Amino acid sequence: MTGGNERGVAGGARGSEPDSLAESHERRDRAGTVLSGALADRDAAAFVHVGTERDPGISYSCPRPSTGLTAVAYDGSADEWVVRSAADTSRGHPAEGLAAALADRGLEGQLLTPPRVPHDAALYLEQAGFELASTDALERARATKTAGEREAVAAAQRAASAGIQRAAAVLADATVVDGRLAVDASDGGDPDPLTPARLRIAIDEAIVGTGAFPADNTAVNPGSSADPDHPLRPGDPIVLEAAPRGPAGYYGGLVRTLVVDSDGGRERRVHVGVTQSFRSARSMLTAGAESVTAVEADLEAEVRSFGFSDGDAIETGVAGVGLEPRERPVAGGDEIGPGTVVRLDVAARVAEDQWVRIADLMAANDEDERPDWLAAPSQSLSPTALLD
Repeated sequence: MTGGNERGVAGGARGSEPDSLAESHERRDRAGTVLSGALADRDAAAFVHVGTERDPGISYSCPRPSTGLTAVAYDGSADEWVVRSAADTSRGHPAEGLAAALADRGLEGQLLTPPRVPHDAALYLEQAGFELASTDALERARATKTAGEREAVAAAQRAASAGIQRAAAVLADATVVDGRLAVDASDGGDPDPLTPARLRIAIDEAIVGTGAFPADNTAVNPGSSADPDHPLRPGDPIVLEAAPRGPAGYYGGLVRTLVVDSDGGRERRVHVGVTQSFRSARSMLTAGAESVTAVEADLEAEVRSFGFSDGDAIETGVAGVGLEPRERPVAGGDEIGPGTVVRLDVAARVAEDQWVRIADLMAANDEDERPDWLAAPSQSLSPTALLD
């Protein structure tokens, strides 16, 4: 992004920059538009945030956050961002340096901050004479993704898909020994039991192989009380979940349920209802923006339309995905509109402690344009179907 109409950054012109940095500035432009409205509505002088590079708000608003603590402000009157870190200020705390910089600009009165600004940073800002008030404007800005952000989420989702497909390959090659699943031993001896722990390792290794990070979000049969080292059984639904973090810091989110040697029992009927619910939600969002509550309700209603009563356990969840595995739109009234990327998660109970669960990422487009699934492998219960 270059040109005379781009937002400024206090401390110098941007000039030529790599695509990743240009993308970061595009995010700042979007945030600046939302923050300008919030500042005007509250008659506030600036927006301020303080945190480390691991804080999503800092990594979103700073093109190159330094290692350690960073303080960033958006000065709406000048349409500029001001950044201070421990490395570039003579003052001991970046918030103290930032407060001084804002005062030097002639700003005074109220500053808007995220609800959880660090306590010591708040004290430095207040000692400089500013009053603090919380806002969720930055989180609202992050809900709508730029094209670069969408691709970063898709890259993380491709890593999740690689992990789930690796698990599917292991399950497809599994044999049944004494009523339990087993895989060939590396030393050529008797087959080894296939356990949830072993399957999770296979998923994580595939994710790392793509250059992403499992982020401790991989699970096999999540929520189960079964021993993770107890062998898996043929005919039982096996739920695989991955939500890796990609190199750009954005997350994916994928869940599949696979069954080895299914007998076509109740899990088949449950599976039909669950998969159809995704088609229904996609059609719903093609017609226009909807609230999180409305989409969750539609998912559940579609599953129940396949003959499930109110007593049958069905769980649905819809939430945004980005620099966090779960971010806006996330509250019931939050709107899923053009530019948002959301995770749809649907589960229905097959038997006690057994579920059919599927989750995919959907990117909403303009009205009357079908949303896109991001890196979605087959939703089939058959492990071999995911390998095509």
